Amino acid sequence: MKTLEQTVAQHRDEWKARSLEQQRLEIENNEAVAKLYGLEDEVLSYVPLERVSLTNNSAFRWPNKTPEERDALFAQSAIVDLISYAVGCMFGRYSLDEPGLILGDQGSTLDDYLAKVPHPTFMPDEDNVIPIVDGDWFDDDIVERFRLFLRTVFGEQHFEANLRFVNDALGVKNLRDYFIKTTGRGAASKFYDDHVQRYKKRPIYWLFSSPKGSFNALIYLHRYTPSTVSTVLTYLREYVTKLESALQQAERAGNAPEADRLRRILVELNEYEHDTLYPKASENVVIDLDDGVKTNYPKFGAALRKITGLEASE
Repeated sequence: MKTLEQTVAQHRDEWKARSLEQQRLEIENNEAVAKLYGLEDEVLSYVPLERVSLTNNSAFRWPNKTPEERDALFAQSAIVDLISYAVGCMFGRYSLDEPGLILGDQGSTLDDYLAKVPHPTFMPDEDNVIPIVDGDWFDDDIVERFRLFLRTVFGEQHFEANLRFVNDALGVKNLRDYFIKTTGRGAASKFYDDHVQRYKKRPIYWLFSSPKGSFNALIYLHRYTPSTVSTVLTYLREYVTKLESALQQAERAGNAPEADRLRRILVELNEYEHDTLYPKASENVVIDLDDGVKTNYPKFGAALRKITGLEASE
């Protein structure tokens, strides 16, 4: 089995060949039209590769970059697309075993998925909640799920090399930094930023997020039920319990900086539960997909990560 790097390189080379062929056809077409009207000496027939408007023509997408930079950007774009597709498989929107959209109706369930894909190669998440936190606190968080996806699709043999390629292509030290990166201003998520941009500020995956991003959980809108927020709350409480245990260990070890860090996070998460998530879970919010994201997203208030520009017209 090929490595992921080899697969991306093959994909890149195929698109280079397609782009060059399209360039040749456009030049031939221009020459034929110019000849037909006797304009060979007046009309320029040549078409620069940068003007061949194919989506994956690197010269068109990044006209001001060097060939080496274009190759790196192509690899990055391919991996970002792969992760987006992988998350779709995690939620059952897509399947490795069947083409097209699998779960796309309101209130879709895992049983609906299994009715269409009885023996999935990659099983979707059972409860429609995937935690995203800074650290290996959950066995089923988004990083572990993607690692499993990578193993499932590209095999165990080249797993470590494939994972390194993913990190290098994304420009991160480790995969978790792409999904959640704690900074002085809070937590940033390149993954969710890409998703919001990809869906033009009308995301289909919604990110429950505490004020400073110390706790995050992703859900799939089409599998949402009024009890989904309660499931998110369960994950939050489990995380708090784990952090409280870690705090006790830090205190016993005399690790004051770590203890202080954990206390700050626990204050944030306890306030998030008390002021925001628990009240919202108690509401059992009902949504109608036909109302659209612009109408439904604000129903959850501060429980969800703020999307700048959500209020703008379609």
